Amino acid sequence: MTPRPESSGSRPKGTAGEKIPEQPTAAQQKSATKKTAVPKQAAAKKAAPAKATAKKAAAAKTTVGKTVAKKAATKKAAAEKTAVEQPAAGTATAKKTAAKKSAVKKSAAKKATTVKATAAKTTAVKAAAAKSPAAKTTAKKAPAKNAGTAERAAATTTAAEAVAKKATPAKATAKKAAAKKTATATSTVAKSPAKKTTAGKASAGEAVAKKSAVKKAPARKAPARKAPAGQAPAGDAGSAQVVPPEMEVAVSPAVDAVDRERLLAGTHHAPHSVLGAHPVPGGIAFRAFRPYALSVAVVSGELRAELHNDGEGFFSGLLPLREVPAYRLVVEYEGTVLETEDAYRFLPTLGDLDLHLIGEGRHEELWTALGAHPTTHEGVTGTRFAVWAPNARGVRVTGTFNFWDGTGHVMRSLGSSGVWELFLPDVGEGELYKFEITRPDGSKTQRADPLARRTEVPPATSSVITSSEYEWGDAEWLARRAEAPAHEAPFSVYEIHLPSWRPGLTYRQLAEQLPGYVKNLGFTHVELMPVAEHPFGGSWGYQVTGFYAPTARLGTPDDFRYLVDSLHQAGIGVLMDWVPAHFPRDDWALAEFDGRPLYEHEDPLRAAHPDWGTLEFDFGRNEVRNFLVANAVYWCEEFHIDGLRVDAVASMLYLDYSREPGQWTPNEHGGRENLDAVAFLQEMNATVYRRVPGVVTIAEESTAWDGVTRATHHKGPSGFGGLGFGLKWNMGWMHDSLQYMSHEPVHRKYHHGEMTFSMVYAYSENYVLPISHDEVVHGKRSLVSKMPGDWWQQRAGVRSYLGFMWAHPGKQLLFMGQEFAQGAEWSEAHGPDWWLLDPGYGAEPDHRGVRDLVRDLNTVYRATPALWRLDTDPAGFEWIVGDAADDNVLAFLRLDPEGVPVLAVSNFAPVTRQDYRLGVPDDVPAWHEALNTDAARYGGSDVINPDPVKPEPQSWHGRPASIRLTLPPLATVWLRPA
Repeated sequence: MTPRPESSGSRPKGTAGEKIPEQPTAAQQKSATKKTAVPKQAAAKKAAPAKATAKKAAAAKTTVGKTVAKKAATKKAAAEKTAVEQPAAGTATAKKTAAKKSAVKKSAAKKATTVKATAAKTTAVKAAAAKSPAAKTTAKKAPAKNAGTAERAAATTTAAEAVAKKATPAKATAKKAAAKKTATATSTVAKSPAKKTTAGKASAGEAVAKKSAVKKAPARKAPARKAPAGQAPAGDAGSAQVVPPEMEVAVSPAVDAVDRERLLAGTHHAPHSVLGAHPVPGGIAFRAFRPYALSVAVVSGELRAELHNDGEGFFSGLLPLREVPAYRLVVEYEGTVLETEDAYRFLPTLGDLDLHLIGEGRHEELWTALGAHPTTHEGVTGTRFAVWAPNARGVRVTGTFNFWDGTGHVMRSLGSSGVWELFLPDVGEGELYKFEITRPDGSKTQRADPLARRTEVPPATSSVITSSEYEWGDAEWLARRAEAPAHEAPFSVYEIHLPSWRPGLTYRQLAEQLPGYVKNLGFTHVELMPVAEHPFGGSWGYQVTGFYAPTARLGTPDDFRYLVDSLHQAGIGVLMDWVPAHFPRDDWALAEFDGRPLYEHEDPLRAAHPDWGTLEFDFGRNEVRNFLVANAVYWCEEFHIDGLRVDAVASMLYLDYSREPGQWTPNEHGGRENLDAVAFLQEMNATVYRRVPGVVTIAEESTAWDGVTRATHHKGPSGFGGLGFGLKWNMGWMHDSLQYMSHEPVHRKYHHGEMTFSMVYAYSENYVLPISHDEVVHGKRSLVSKMPGDWWQQRAGVRSYLGFMWAHPGKQLLFMGQEFAQGAEWSEAHGPDWWLLDPGYGAEPDHRGVRDLVRDLNTVYRATPALWRLDTDPAGFEWIVGDAADDNVLAFLRLDPEGVPVLAVSNFAPVTRQDYRLGVPDDVPAWHEALNTDAARYGGSDVINPDPVKPEPQSWHGRPASIRLTLPPLATVWLRPA
């Protein structure tokens, strides 16, 4: 196999309808520095400082927020908003209940425009609290709806915004440390200065009218949710509850320097503990990390509060609420405003059971836990992301939804599981994504999702968020496929390389042509290669990077489901090539996924595959074994695959596979067996057979390993339990028989044992006889081209060989193009030479004849239980003559459980043999030809036995009776009782 050349990740790209604006420049991003938490008072117009004297140093600390006025951009602004910030009420010594008053500020506009403002609540304190004599306001009383609850207010202004007039400072004397009564307007935020104010002093905040696109934030109610650890439960979205007077002195809500640095560097393990909304002394702290945003506001019901810009994308504010409300964020970027949920207000989407099973390597539905899943979480639609990266210092999600900048989408680590998780609201199906991983050395890498269920079309490498809406129509097929095990049922397989079978066809287009073609030829199953996503087409799908994603070259995952469904409804089973042995080294895929060996073995000698330049899986690691076992289940359950042909099993089983002495380390018993791989294969097979009745697993295993198809709980002579496969490719038969057929007929008598040796071990395993893609590429020549002689002899050799193959114990597999004797080697670049079947082509009858033979072989085979019912039972086979080397003749009986025979005779010499005597059972009154590969309709010489052949009472070949047949040249004949 050829490894794929190194490839680069996806370039950032946007899609139509994106809500996120273009990224600002670096200068814009860094315009707010870490030391601008408190706006400079120099911008205020002639604001007189407020002074307060306190008897105790810790009497009261007040933080004053400030909003910066924004002027109208055009004269046609239809609506404006006013964010009014009110300093917290001064401290008081009153012990009785305070009378509540509403104050309405009136200010004159420069051009005599009237400003209307609704009353905002203020606090009336006892005589000890001094009122500002210079404040020019008219106080009006308003009934309190709920003590401590801010009253709703709406403000309208004219296009020319009014600037607040000078405010004369008020002085008050306080006797106790905490204010007992506090009333806030719905738009008030207690903002934190970068530096703590001196005890007993506070700066007077100026309220400046601010432009808005809407007058009120729309009321939104989110479902109640259980609050995460360290966070108060969400309150009513329509009310903001004030802080009780007993609460401690307010603290700064801004993200501290350490957390700030880790979030910026992408190395924070618990971003949800910092960002979002959290109860703190003084109320609820809201923190947002929105790189490139100009402003961020919190909206909860009719409450709207602007957060302070702390610089570098951080925003914070302190609301004097009792509990965390249901809220949304309004984020303003250059040129657009986005209202969205806060990703950092949600509980984890994975539970303790998921994490426990992942850690143990027993999560049989791993694809439902990890990866990207569009979902509704806590009443909010979005996508949940999860990835296993235990060595990472930090993980962020990046994709088209954030313009491939994951800075603001930091994932959280779920403890010792090594799993990182994040729910992103408003992100849905079709978006591209990757995981940005900070390695242990601090460097970063962008990786495709190992559990991605859809990918971009190669050579692009991003994962795609997807969900399935497919409705299956193959219930009848699934119900009956488990009626008989594969080794006791007819099983003939047409192997297909999907991209090149009919080049250019999609999954859905293939579904219109492939089922009919295969059904017409009589095959019971198709075997598809490749299915899982792979970057390099020349690997034929055997260097997988997307283990959970059907290749996007031909369509979507649901398109692939449609193809499988169509085959099932045509009565055809679907096998797929599955590659758990190794994976390529592409730097955007699994290789050193989180900066250290993870999916591959940590020992470089164990990790490097010597033949293909790939990396071998670490089968001894729980999570890696789980990744592969769940993958096998995934294809069978999610795509209704009927069987897995497991590639390169031999390379997994032996530690010294293709390695020289000194390049491998023995196992704990001093042997060469890979005990981890053995345990993995046993677990995979046991799990698949338990979960998916009727499925079959098939091993491509080229050695004499004992018990490949033996049950896992049955130990063999080697001391190992069986591997648990249902079937095994008989690579020995394939190699020997093709070697025999490649010899000139005159030399075949010296190689006769190559055709008979397979029966020495035919019942040691449950076998498939494969003429696969590996045998018709890379200089090995096509099947017909392997045959010696002229064109007629070559075709006759193929026909006789196929007749022998279909009669031999074991199941059959034939690669595409060989069913019509294609002369050229197969190439994934152009596929089969279908033009050979064009009626306008002169030699078309020769090729069509071979295809007609394949159809008849399958038809007779499926109707004759003797050819398949006892494939794995020695009682189903008897030699008639196996030593006629000089004649190049082989003859044997196949029997069904009731003893009904089929007589198969092959003459691999290019001469006709008249009256060839063969011993037969004496309980069959007559035999007739069921199939003759030399028939004229197949392109043969039409030497046939048209009449029933009756046995003679002459013993022969150790049998009590015998028959005399005419054996056609280079042909196989099947006879059944007449």
